[in-house]
Amino acid sequence: MMGKFFRKSAAESKLKTMEQAVIYKEKEEFKDVHWVLKNASAKQFYEFSFDMEDFPNIKIKNIENLEETGLAFENNTISGTPLTNNMYHLDVQFYHAHDQNQLETKKIQLFVNADPKDLWKNIPSDKNAAFYKLEEDSFKGSFSDKKIVVASKRGRSHAHEGKFREDDFAVNNLPEDWNIISVSDGAGSAIAAREGSRVATTTINQFFSSQEILNQIDNNINILYTVQSSSEEQSEAKKNIINVLSESVVHVYHALEKIAAENELSVNDLHATLIFTLVKKFSFGYVILSFGVGDCPINLINTDFSEVKLLNQMDVGEFGGGTRFITMKEIFNEKIASRFRITCVEDFSYLVLMTDGIYDPKFTTENKLEDTESWKSLFEDLAGNNDDRTKVDFNNDEKIGEELLIWSDFWSRGNHDDRTLAIIY
Repeated sequence: MMGKFFRKSAAESKLKTMEQAVIYKEKEEFKDVHWVLKNASAKQFYEFSFDMEDFPNIKIKNIENLEETGLAFENNTISGTPLTNNMYHLDVQFYHAHDQNQLETKKIQLFVNADPKDLWKNIPSDKNAAFYKLEEDSFKGSFSDKKIVVASKRGRSHAHEGKFREDDFAVNNLPEDWNIISVSDGAGSAIAAREGSRVATTTINQFFSSQEILNQIDNNINILYTVQSSSEEQSEAKKNIINVLSESVVHVYHALEKIAAENELSVNDLHATLIFTLVKKFSFGYVILSFGVGDCPINLINTDFSEVKLLNQMDVGEFGGGTRFITMKEIFNEKIASRFRITCVEDFSYLVLMTDGIYDPKFTTENKLEDTESWKSLFEDLAGNNDDRTKVDFNNDEKIGEELLIWSDFWSRGNHDDRTLAIIY
């Protein structure tokens, strides 16, 4: 009996030794595996999951020194937003499932890149300079029976040199239930472009504050869409509307000429693009009158996001990448009518106006401006699907103006122009 007992004890001891050897081997293998954590970027959301498939018995309990990075560890995943760039030395504390009391340590490194935004200076513009303008501006409010949000932000290239925001916008509720939004991008090469964009937007909106002018437009729209009228009468009504719209942009040009003369400037010193939309809801649907000169788009997205229309002529391509400005007398020729659109739709989900500071990084080319997938990507981006995790909430929209300004600070290599985005929703 005694011999049998000793043989059993010896077998158990041998088995235990073998188990310990296996445990030791598996822990050492885990220590030896070379883990390269993907690099993080400061102020951008980061996530890295440890692949434990080859180590079913190894359990990570904690990662020491991680708190100084601004990240957290849970369920085998490091996640969060690192605060500053650095090389961090981390200690992975782990144990074997069959030996939970014995903690071991594995050393790894995490490199956090500098936030490229931090490499750009943000020098305030001169408040005492002529034509001073705020470096950013936003607006939210009603627009017909819908809502509108606009954000306009000075680009990094201007901020780096202490220059002004050249973009501008203006929003107005007009008589007879009309609404107008205008957006302008001042040319960076023009010394007073910031004033050109301001004058262009405020002047066009003021032009349409006249009840007489709006009544004239209403009468012709009724002929165009509601009255039993001949094709000749409808054609004449359309022509009358475009004539009024043409008068409005000529009026803007003259206002810019006047400002230039008063300040001993050339009108070219005020170079600025201009886009605008006049919107009114009628019993038969929304009528949208639009105009554009330059490279800033106006887009209408239908209710189920299956179609996107460009509502203005874009001055790209034909001019070798150059653009046209409202300050250029040569645009006021027989082709001016082609710059206007009269659109009537039963309903829409979004009406969007933007400057090239948004258009260039988010769409790249003109042909994507009517691509529904590109627009879906933009709105997914606005919903928070971006590196910064910045979100613009169109449902709970109490702070939507501030949210859109924050979102507009997105990083896009090589795209550092002023950014203005207006969304009617």
